[in-house]
Amino acid sequence: MFRLATLACLIALVAAPARASEPTLPETLAQAMDGKAVPAMGVLVIRDGQVADQAVRGVRRIDDAGSVAPADRWNIGSDGKAMTATMVARLVERGVLRWDAPLSRMLPDLAAIMRPEFRDVTLLELLSHRAGLPENTGDMTFFQTFYGDTRPLPEQRLAYLRQALTEAPIGPARGEASYSNTGLILAGVVAERATGKPFEQLMREEVFMPLGMTSANYDQAPGAGELFGHVDGRVSTTADANPQMIMPGGGVRLSLEDWARFCIDQLAGEQGRGKLLKAETYRLLHAPQGETIYALGWGVPPSIAGRAGPVLTHAGSDGNWFAFVALFPASGNGVLVVANAADSMGGDAAAKIVAKAVVQTLAPPVPATP
Repeated sequence: MFRLATLACLIALVAAPARASEPTLPETLAQAMDGKAVPAMGVLVIRDGQVADQAVRGVRRIDDAGSVAPADRWNIGSDGKAMTATMVARLVERGVLRWDAPLSRMLPDLAAIMRPEFRDVTLLELLSHRAGLPENTGDMTFFQTFYGDTRPLPEQRLAYLRQALTEAPIGPARGEASYSNTGLILAGVVAERATGKPFEQLMREEVFMPLGMTSANYDQAPGAGELFGHVDGRVSTTADANPQMIMPGGGVRLSLEDWARFCIDQLAGEQGRGKLLKAETYRLLHAPQGETIYALGWGVPPSIAGRAGPVLTHAGSDGNWFAFVALFPASGNGVLVVANAADSMGGDAAAKIVAKAVVQTLAPPVPATP
């Protein structure tokens, strides 16, 4: 599929008008799914740093009557970028990595082949989409080879980067943000090389296990009885998803409650109550870089859907799933929305409807301009 959603849905949400009523979460899901082909959706609301309410609706597969359950796992796509950034931040705090080290020093064996424009970019630029890297390699024939690649995933990622780093930049480093999955893959590989551990193991040890996220993994093939993604009116197959090597850019599968565990820790972190990092590190993760709204794995617009921020937000999709998150650190409130289909079946549109409705209850309105 070669797609991980960007923050484009923010454009629709930022200017959205407030709703006058506040239906229950099951009612909100029913209204959002009405007239759309998305098989299942879920929503979870965080208030004051705690799970306040959640609901799911629909079926796990469009060709099966099995109903979705609260503990089911969803693919949240690029919403996993914030988790990648958090893992990297843990390594920085321990002195394994440095925020300001140039890429040529972090990956010296690739320095000779990478374009000179990329040699001095740092983890800060890679994680905030300010390295000048394209979103993905432009060679789809090359990309398709990774579906059948049997090499260990760290080797696959290095093979991808050996080509991606020779492609022309789309802008200068430290300039305007240019959304890039390649930048997150690079950050993941830097962590792999510094520790000698695969990215997936690092995520388990540094993020999932410390937070008790027992359902989280990067397996793109659902098992029997699990939720499946959908595309073009059918159940998606492994070939519809992204290859495993791209996972530092997003693709974690987990339950809504486990996603909430990560988000609650992010909300608590700035107040010094996070389990993973120092307060100043959480603040760095959440701080927009340069003159952009991009932080490290997060988008941080000043407002959303007419409600005052700042707000930590992101959207994620591989074309078969859709997920959206909006967190308000000032209040400890937030909303997580998931769907097991994306734009081809209305999952993205339905998720935005749910997010717009719930966000109205989570933060004060943007003050009127004098």
